Amino acid sequence: MITSTFQPSETTPVITKTLHHQIVFIGGGSAGLTTASILLKRNQSLDIAIIEPSQKQYYQPGWTMTGGGVFRIEDTVRDKKDFIPQQATWIADRVVKLDPDNNAVLTQEGILVEYDYLIVCPGIQLDWHLIKGLKEAIGKNGVTSNYAPNYAPYTWELIKNFSGGNALFTFPNTPVKCGGAPQKIMYMADDTFRSKFGVRQRTNVMFLTPATKMFSVPEYSALLDKVVVDREIDVKFRHNLKEIKAETKEAIFDVFDDSGTAVDEITHKYDMIHVAPPQSAPNFIKQSPLAVPGSTYGWVDVDKYTLQHNRYSNVFSLGDASSLPTSKTAAAARKQAVIVAENLLAFINSQPLLNKYDGYTCCPLITGYGKTIMAEFDGYTGTVLSSFPLNPIKERWIMWQMKTTLLPWIYWHRMLKGEQFEGDYIKFIQWRNN
Repeated sequence: MITSTFQPSETTPVITKTLHHQIVFIGGGSAGLTTASILLKRNQSLDIAIIEPSQKQYYQPGWTMTGGGVFRIEDTVRDKKDFIPQQATWIADRVVKLDPDNNAVLTQEGILVEYDYLIVCPGIQLDWHLIKGLKEAIGKNGVTSNYAPNYAPYTWELIKNFSGGNALFTFPNTPVKCGGAPQKIMYMADDTFRSKFGVRQRTNVMFLTPATKMFSVPEYSALLDKVVVDREIDVKFRHNLKEIKAETKEAIFDVFDDSGTAVDEITHKYDMIHVAPPQSAPNFIKQSPLAVPGSTYGWVDVDKYTLQHNRYSNVFSLGDASSLPTSKTAAAARKQAVIVAENLLAFINSQPLLNKYDGYTCCPLITGYGKTIMAEFDGYTGTVLSSFPLNPIKERWIMWQMKTTLLPWIYWHRMLKGEQFEGDYIKFIQWRNN
């Protein structure tokens, strides 16, 4: 039995009971369920607990499709209980404090959970409050976001009923999950506006981003440059949304210079605005020794190859809350899950951690209804990859079919159950960027 350093306070609950498990997961979302399933496929006798407060499991890539009128929000959700591995213990609670020096975490209900090994994958935190006025404005009067399931249906309401004016789509000045999402909905909106007589002619579609290019990988960025030119979308680089004035329907942006310093402020009127909110690791990680020292975002500080914590060797992390310098997508988490599972088992058996994560990620970039760029790449080097015998640097109908039908099925029936990545089966015919 350990002695925890947790002291009851306004933010620290009184300890009501103590549990101990060999392996404890913080987070039972896509990353946690996939990793736990893989571990238990390797060794059914492992004692695993998953701390996860939500009763629902969401297919988050489906929220963009909901905002574009392709899916209903109900299509993107299942009961969590149907995906928690049977051999695992589900603690339906929320972690509020971490004590890695004593191998313990504390939950909101006062449960002290001790562990031998910890896997941290709680997902990302949406920091709505960092844009002044956004929390009060979101979900009504033309302000929406596909980053939450309660707002994605409203996005479609706005798009399908839009009759003209300023349609703004923004990207925040932080890392985000699925960096292509703010663009995808814009292209579907543009298609919808064009499908109705006179609407696109009366509409100014704008994309405003603090970045200096459309995408992090040059080849995909160049293709998207062509897409926005062909669609006559007004792109504003170095623009960061900082305030929504709902009463006057105005969006206020900081304008940055080449060094990232705000040098100007500009206001744009909107008739609809889709906002991607600033994002970070959850606060309980930011305020813990597990976070990257001095980081504003609070990502879990792990080795980018082994996914082992840089200071606490019995801690691993993956998914959106980790410090891995690659795009935060479900596809990335799936590849990371295998590395965490294999390296944790090696660590338990006092063996070297030989499995290395290569930065792989995938962001299916919808560029309109029936068109998708299957943007696979190595997030560490920016190298274009493809799991298919097709050049990925192209808009394709077949990839739209994959995005809308096959990928959701794979997520529910294979990924969350720890099955092998499908691309591994066709490695011998994969496209090579020579």
